[in-house]
Amino acid sequence: MAWLWYTLKDKRFLTLMLIVNILGTIYGYIWYGSQLAETPKKFLLFVPDSPTASLFFVIVLIGLLLGKHFSLFEALAMITLFKYGIWAVVMNVLVYVLTGYIDWMMLMLMASHAAMAFQGLLYVPFYRIKLWHVAVAAVWAVHNDIIDYVFSMMPRYSMLNAYMSEIGYFTFWLSILSIFITYWFTVRASSKNSYKKFLK
Repeated sequence: MAWLWYTLKDKRFLTLMLIVNILGTIYGYIWYGSQLAETPKKFLLFVPDSPTASLFFVIVLIGLLLGKHFSLFEALAMITLFKYGIWAVVMNVLVYVLTGYIDWMMLMLMASHAAMAFQGLLYVPFYRIKLWHVAVAAVWAVHNDIIDYVFSMMPRYSMLNAYMSEIGYFTFWLSILSIFITYWFTVRASSKNSYKKFLK
């Protein structure tokens, strides 16, 4: 697995990842455009979930290219990339189950969000995350759930409106899982070292 280790830290590959994530972030904010136009200003920061997650990762990639670690953003990126990557895949599968309909846009969203969740985990060996970084990022993630499901700022899937309580419950526990995964693979040195040895 040594080739994977060297590929991940190669500046050409990091640059490619940076470009892809910048484009994905821009597209994500455009996708949220109509909802953002109707969102109260105090909630604007918390509505565009996935593009903000990829924006965090853009900052992480810039840091890696500069030979630096923006550790708080590493924690924010890892938690939110996994959380919203998995969330979007599950929601699109649920839409298909309820409607029997699937199109290229849904497939594209599922593929891109699955990749989003995966890329955050892929760079675990390069993060320098401490417990307080995870704690701050955890507060962000859970606070975002409160904004979404207490103040009804969640992403709009009209066909899922009848299931918002269940989706909110699922999302909360997905946040907890994402926080736990981030803690387990970064703060716990033994787990991080095991992952590095696996790649080598």
